[in-house]
Amino acid sequence: MSISNYAENALLNTLNGTTYSVASKYVKLHTGDPSETGTANAASNTTRQLVAFSTATSGSIASTGTLTWSSVPATETYTHWSLWDSVSTGNCLWTGQFSAPAAVVAGDTFQVTSLTLTLD
Repeated sequence: MSISNYAENALLNTLNGTTYSVASKYVKLHTGDPSETGTANAASNTTRQLVAFSTATSGSIASTGTLTWSSVPATETYTHWSLWDSVSTGNCLWTGQFSAPAAVVAGDTFQVTSLTLTLD
């Protein structure tokens, strides 16, 4: 799991008085390590799902609610995710790996359940 260079710089600049907040966050699926920019190994399903997070405690924050991708377009295995500040384009904020690879078949519905995505 890794915070992106973009988010690192934005957070560090708050020490200089720069305000930083992210109104909406979106999760994108990957079939391998998405890299620091979140652009590598993108899944065929390029739809980003809106995600909400609980209040941070003890240096960790977890997703709330279930994210659902309906009728996935290709048979593949999702291994990683990236977090973005926009439903399309925008800035990658964080990347991570699922605890176990998830094989899907074209037409399947894929879900990430509540508390599955944890940032720490």
